[in-house]
Amino acid sequence: MKRLVVVAALVGALPALADEGMWTYNNFPSAKVKEKYGFEPSQQWLDKVRLSSARLAGGCSASFVSPNGLVMTNHHCARGCIEQLSNAQKDFIANGFYAKTEAEEVQCPAMEINQLTEITDVTDRLNKSTQGLTGKQYSDTLKAEMSKIEKECATSDQVRCDVVTLYQGGKYNLYKYRRFQDVRLVFAPEHAIAFFGGDPDNFEFPRYDLDVSFLRIYQDGKPAPTENYFSWSKAGAKDGELTFVSGNPGRTSRGLTVAELEYQRDVAMPKALISMSEFRGMINEFQKRGPEQQRISNNMKFGVENGIKAMKGREAALVDKKFFASKVAAEQALRQKVDSDPELKKKYGAAWDEIAKAEEQLKNIRDELVYIEQGQGFGSSLYQIAKALVRAADELPKENGQRLREFTDAGLPAFKAQLFSPAPIYPEVEIARLEFTLTKLREDLGPDHPFVKKVLGKESPATMAARLVNGTQLRDPKVREELFKGGKKAITASQDPMIKLAALVDPDARAVRKNYEENIESVIKKNSELVAKAKFEIYGTNVYPDATFSPRVSYGSVEGYMQDGKKVNPITVMSGTFDRHTGEDPFKLPQSWLDAKSKLKPSTPMNFVTSNDIIGGNSGSPMINKNAEIVGLVFDGNIQSLGGEYGFDESVNRTVGVHSDAIIEALQKVYGATRVIEELRPSKPTPVKTKPAG
Repeated sequence: MKRLVVVAALVGALPALADEGMWTYNNFPSAKVKEKYGFEPSQQWLDKVRLSSARLAGGCSASFVSPNGLVMTNHHCARGCIEQLSNAQKDFIANGFYAKTEAEEVQCPAMEINQLTEITDVTDRLNKSTQGLTGKQYSDTLKAEMSKIEKECATSDQVRCDVVTLYQGGKYNLYKYRRFQDVRLVFAPEHAIAFFGGDPDNFEFPRYDLDVSFLRIYQDGKPAPTENYFSWSKAGAKDGELTFVSGNPGRTSRGLTVAELEYQRDVAMPKALISMSEFRGMINEFQKRGPEQQRISNNMKFGVENGIKAMKGREAALVDKKFFASKVAAEQALRQKVDSDPELKKKYGAAWDEIAKAEEQLKNIRDELVYIEQGQGFGSSLYQIAKALVRAADELPKENGQRLREFTDAGLPAFKAQLFSPAPIYPEVEIARLEFTLTKLREDLGPDHPFVKKVLGKESPATMAARLVNGTQLRDPKVREELFKGGKKAITASQDPMIKLAALVDPDARAVRKNYEENIESVIKKNSELVAKAKFEIYGTNVYPDATFSPRVSYGSVEGYMQDGKKVNPITVMSGTFDRHTGEDPFKLPQSWLDAKSKLKPSTPMNFVTSNDIIGGNSGSPMINKNAEIVGLVFDGNIQSLGGEYGFDESVNRTVGVHSDAIIEALQKVYGATRVIEELRPSKPTPVKTKPAG
């Protein structure tokens, strides 16, 4: 990182300053926005923004941008769909995709879009159910009550309900979503312009990317009507303009205790970085086998490279002594206030020490948890399918509240959509991944570990991976469906080698998970709840919670920053895209852009930065003005934003977006996508006469 994040000592404890905060829709600081920017978002405004926003179940954000179900997100967020629809003859990642008619819109094999329709506070109900409980009893009761609440809420497969933990357990909200599982691809540019600059430019600015794609939600085989959607700004974002980002930030850790941060800094991050870096090396070698091998593994490479760079940024923040000292100071200040009040000390004083003890225990079981239960030792889509089938056979016959959380009734529609997805699975990739991860399993747990001996026996990772992948029938969705419907009887009778492996692993994996959930996770959750309540009593509740991949809104403005003593201007222009073109990857523009150069307006704004507070998961978020009009599309943060998991520095932390004018200019003059433009900027408004979705 060129400049490490340094924040005020009381981040995570006191109300946010400046443009900081990923706020929930039922606790947005409208008065603070008015105080700084002269505009006070009303509840009606917030409701419209919430209903016009969307979430991709795979980990990104999106928005509705027409009354006919048109959805805008990033190219890299729709990349899985684009790759799954591609083949050696039609490579939509390399060449782009545009459906000139509705009939040409193609269904994504495994995509779900959610629209948040309702938020309900269920804190009192959950607190009452767990009052006085600790350990396993606390954990089991909390999960059972969450499952009960979600089942009561999810009245059909078209509804998704999630109990969201906020403030490390200080509050719980029930989020009710409208679920769309028929999602079709409408437009995607070439990878070369969507990710122009590649990994060298990732998390950097200036940028020159057209990281956009358009999807459409369908109901009953027809485009779904959407009453709530964002109109397109005529002017686009201007320097100094107030901006809002509505999206689903994945995770922040600003409210964690020092002990939890130390575990991340000293254990989790170093090990993860080594593992990811080695995995990237394996992918690079795999891609040298040929062009088809490169095509089928590009998405994997993109993901791991993005992850490595993001994790390096987070690590850099935690190893910065000044920053970490500020986190220590914040915790000490809070604990001193608690300890100085006998009543507060009695209720909350031991919480930090209990979390620290649990983190020490986590260090001892981390490798087994990661490799055996969380699947890092079995890096294969086919294995994950087998594991899901084996566990479903055991879990689904149980009462809803007694199941593992991923098998509750509320989550079954999404679970089955993924399990039965016709998305292609490539055996050569599967063998390479499984061989690599089995090798790491043996290396990190040790060849004498009982589990390693049990799984590998006398086979090498290479022999075992080839045998399993070549012998399994799980690539066929019909086989999966038959095994799922057949339940425990079918799983027990199956001779499929991947099913047999998952069944062999399951008892050990469950034992590791049980130990973690009962003796570590439950302690951390219960005591994190106490820490959060201590903060509420001392500092009040006018703070934002850590991100949880649930809908949030942030505010900021189009604003440059200083880097290495130089002013970074907030907006780049389209002519700079061609100046950056070298003719060699990753700075090689697609031919469509070179052909259209003379038609494009050089001064068209291309990318821009704002002071909005975002994190991973916000990719694809709409960037809007005070009129709730699209002025841009979030696709990245700058390098300084990577430490944003732990704190926010308004002076340099920036959101990076595609400018709304660049999207229109490219759609019109590069791609001739007039049908999409007409929806974004209709010559005549299209009224919605049918019942709106959501």
